[in-house]
Amino acid sequence: MSDIKPTESELEILQVLWEKGPSTVREVHEELSKNKESGYTTTLKIMQIMHEKGLVSRNTSAKTHVYSAEVSKQQAQKSALNKIIDTVFTGSTADLVIQALGSHRASKDEIDAIKDYLKQFENK
Repeated sequence: MSDIKPTESELEILQVLWEKGPSTVREVHEELSKNKESGYTTTLKIMQIMHEKGLVSRNTSAKTHVYSAEVSKQQAQKSALNKIIDTVFTGSTADLVIQALGSHRASKDEIDAIKDYLKQFENK
């Protein structure tokens, strides 16, 4: 599953499944409804499509189907980041990092973690 490309709506559903664990469509829909209006049937349809794509699995042993994420948060982040680097930053990781650090305030701990990572990267 190296070439995963969840849509924005699919990522919102995955976020709920990563946070809550295996959930029914109703549980996912109720969580999504806290932030935006969306119909239950829309959530159901998206989750069915996600199942076809292999983004979620579905346990049908009970009356109510329970869905689980089949892609990790790290896999989705890597896929989304690669897409952004390729399309928005024309392949330049440096431009992405410079833009991110210039646009968003990083805490001292985050900057220290970035410095530590760069030191490890230089030593390779």
